[in-house]
Amino acid sequence: MSVTTAPATNRRWLGLAVIAAAQFMVIMDTSIIGVALPEMQRELGFTPENLSWVFNAYVVAFGGLLLLGGKVSDVFGARNVFVAGWLVLAAGSLLAALAGNVEAELAGRAIQGAGAALIAPAALTLLMMLFGSEPRELTKALALYGAAAPAGGTAGVFLGGVITEYLSWPWVFAINVPIAVLILVLVPASMPGGRAGGSRGVDVVGAVLVTAGLAAVVYAVVQAPEVGWGAARTWWVLAAGVVLLAVFVVQQARGRDPLLRLGIFRAPDLAAANLAQLLLGAAWIPMWFFLNLYLQQVLGFTAFPSGAALLPMTLLIMVGMIVLAPKVLALVGVRTATVSGLVLLAVGMAWLAMIDPDGSYAVDVLPASLVAALGMSLAFIPTLGTAISAAPPEEGGLASGIVNTSYQIGSALGLAVMTAIAAAAGADRLGDPIALTEGYSTAFIGAAVVAGVGAVSALALRGSRS
Repeated sequence: MSVTTAPATNRRWLGLAVIAAAQFMVIMDTSIIGVALPEMQRELGFTPENLSWVFNAYVVAFGGLLLLGGKVSDVFGARNVFVAGWLVLAAGSLLAALAGNVEAELAGRAIQGAGAALIAPAALTLLMMLFGSEPRELTKALALYGAAAPAGGTAGVFLGGVITEYLSWPWVFAINVPIAVLILVLVPASMPGGRAGGSRGVDVVGAVLVTAGLAAVVYAVVQAPEVGWGAARTWWVLAAGVVLLAVFVVQQARGRDPLLRLGIFRAPDLAAANLAQLLLGAAWIPMWFFLNLYLQQVLGFTAFPSGAALLPMTLLIMVGMIVLAPKVLALVGVRTATVSGLVLLAVGMAWLAMIDPDGSYAVDVLPASLVAALGMSLAFIPTLGTAISAAPPEEGGLASGIVNTSYQIGSALGLAVMTAIAAAAGADRLGDPIALTEGYSTAFIGAAVVAGVGAVSALALRGSRS
């Protein structure tokens, strides 16, 4: 992490507001497309199986390039990379908004993801630069930062509903451009400048290997229901992805200046916290994806009511992250808070699996979604804080890149797997509410299992109350 002098105290909180807004935006961009998906499918010609790539093109680029984003943040300075990321995100957003076909839309989404991969680790590094010297202030800052992520994910569904209902789906992407301009205007007055980290190299080969490997694995899983799990194409693509990831690990172990220094995982709790974040993303993202489809395609909600239906989750997450989670963390410690949160998340998912084709929002959706939201708010903060604080200060960008990668790749793989499971159980039969409900219910069961596995894995975290 770059060494710098923090700006005046009255500017630190402006800096935090910009950082939280950035985190809110990059996560919102994973979810704001949810309500718009049916219209995009009709206008651009997506198949039911390929529709999830509107989400995955963003998340694979985001997750696959996050390690590179963390590295270049350490090398070239967090503020410089933060600014560059917003420029890239704005360009990708403009392309996605103007896209007239599937290929252009996915290209725009991938460019958006690349921009987010620069923004997210730089933002977290800047937060540590602003507040890292004051533990009490850092706890408050992390709570606000942490609330911005899942709140952005859930709020994106509501905002997507408003935009899709009253404007049109391209505006879910175009809205990023003026926001990017506003944030870039605020950066000089709110962010520490810092110094570049020197002449260390940037492992572009490693970034290509890990991104291509992850993209191949996700592609194979998403396409499997359409081409068949027994098809040679499915297994060849999957094998290619696994080989690329294996080559990446070997290359990182042998490289002089690797993208991912494998020795960083010897830091206490870092591996366990990142595994918990991965499983958290793998459970949470499929939930809102299929819940939104259930509201629209089974219960018959239009775009705006569908987005509004998930507002209670957003509000509970924000209150839980900012008010409840820090108190629970101080009272019971990292391990108990994380395990409790993941168990509640699993319970909420299992409850959602009981949805009915003739169900109602008040009975089938609202109570279960609130339980899941409470679990998310309890599990996210302790695992995020542990993953960041476990690394040496000079590797702050790398640590933030790793934890963001864990969550985003968990999101992509979780959605890919649950999409395949849901399609196999009937979610590809558009117009058949019984089959759709069965498919979505199966996906919720799968997400509940993932959250349960996450709760078990979180037992490896230390029981510290710090």
